[in-house]
Amino acid sequence: MVEAVNDTLKERGSRYGDFTDHAFIAQELQDAMRANDGWKRLDAVKRQALSVIADKIARILNGDPEYADNWHDIQGYARLVEERLVKGGKDE
Repeated sequence: MVEAVNDTLKERGSRYGDFTDHAFIAQELQDAMRANDGWKRLDAVKRQALSVIADKIARILNGDPEYADNWHDIQGYARLVEERLVKGGKDE
């Protein structure tokens, strides 16, 4: 099991770069978002979506920008918010 975890970490490191560098970028992006007054107006769904999107952006900047899955995931998290807005009638 430890070997499997080590293999996963090695694979992720080769795709996303050093985790320390990734964490720095992600936290800087999230700090900038949280410092904005607009952050306080967001519900938990929007905050979480933006947090995960920031993490995906950090992966792109720190790692392989050609890895389509990161771009796909960003669309997916934005879509989750959009669906809730449309369903709730907020997009009229």
